[in-house]
Amino acid sequence: MSRDLWGLRAVTRRLDDDVDLLAVAGAHGLLFEQRGSGLAGRGEAVRLEIAGGAQRATSVGAAQQALAAMAGEDDVRLPGTGAVAFGALPFDPGASGTLVVPALVVGRAEDGTRWCTTVGRDEVEHAAAEARLLEAVTESIGSVASGREGAAGDSEASAFSVRPVRPPADWCASVREATERMSTTELHKAVLAREILVEADEPLDPVTILDRLRRTYPGCMISSIDGMVGASPELLVSRVGDVVRSHPMAGTTPRGGDPTADARLAATLLASAKDRHEHQLTIDMVHDTLLPFCSYLDAEAEPSVVPVANVQHLATLVEGRLSAPAASVLELVAALHPTPAVCGVPRDLALATIAELEQLDRGRYAGPVGWVDATGNGRWAVGLRCAEIDGHRARLFAGNGIVADSDPTTELAETRAKLQALLGAILRP
Repeated sequence: MSRDLWGLRAVTRRLDDDVDLLAVAGAHGLLFEQRGSGLAGRGEAVRLEIAGGAQRATSVGAAQQALAAMAGEDDVRLPGTGAVAFGALPFDPGASGTLVVPALVVGRAEDGTRWCTTVGRDEVEHAAAEARLLEAVTESIGSVASGREGAAGDSEASAFSVRPVRPPADWCASVREATERMSTTELHKAVLAREILVEADEPLDPVTILDRLRRTYPGCMISSIDGMVGASPELLVSRVGDVVRSHPMAGTTPRGGDPTADARLAATLLASAKDRHEHQLTIDMVHDTLLPFCSYLDAEAEPSVVPVANVQHLATLVEGRLSAPAASVLELVAALHPTPAVCGVPRDLALATIAELEQLDRGRYAGPVGWVDATGNGRWAVGLRCAEIDGHRARLFAGNGIVADSDPTTELAETRAKLQALLGAILRP
């Protein structure tokens, strides 16, 4: 065990006061929230390295053991109590990433149960973490008292420049190249992404952006980890005890707010042979990957259409029970990522195609984003509808699954619709 981990203990207590998880996280903390439930962190007790490539399985196991070694007092004993690590891992499965164990974690379960966990080596460190808790609770109470639903900050940015890093015509040419390769190679699908750069006249405020995202996309998983903020609709995998779930999405159509028009678009999406084929590629991979870990696993017979503000997606729930001993959610993340929804089929050929044709460094875009606790429970989203924020600048991404009959102009329009999620949250005056 690393010397950085020696003596760390996690202490979890019930929390009587209600809290706004975004207020707990603030501009520099950690957040993973959906419909008011989830986890938020402040401070940093330790970082755990997650290696890429052939070393990933070993490092995932070591990270899980490190969390388990921090066991201390736990008065709540729910998923997300005890030591917890947050992560936003790279898209590239060969790249290394980091998990952050905060000094303070505040959790809120769906049934309203609330708790706080402090991680430290001695009473001084635990007391310092508890001071952060008092500060966060005060901010939350002030937010409620003032009648604000959120804990938005005060961003002064008012002038913005927005530009694609790559000309749209060039990206469309890559889409055409990908479809042509599908007629001569084993490539069945490749996801190609675009990058948009936003620059502001003042530093961008993550709290303001996150508050806008959770108001506009209340059903999405709202996250903020090391400068990566997002509102993902897609659950990569969750584990609660021995129950495992995944909710893959693939296949998208616009949504404009007119119920009749949106219903017609949804029906067209469900009837689309192209979108159903693209969707089934992802479902089959997720099912086949999770099955060896499970004693039972099933997927919905037919996909449903999930609306997300200005777009709607095909989605299918996959759910089962893990065999004993249950695999950690980190193991499941490592096995599943990247799915065909963000990469393609077959995986290795799709990764090579992306590296050649996409012409950008995805970083953590489309990588796994979420948390894991000391017993292996956790919840991880696919890092979509996200932005990397650094001072005055934000990098935004959106990608589409390209199959043999994809039309470049249609695919370009779809990426623009997806980019509106973050653009709307950043550019609003």
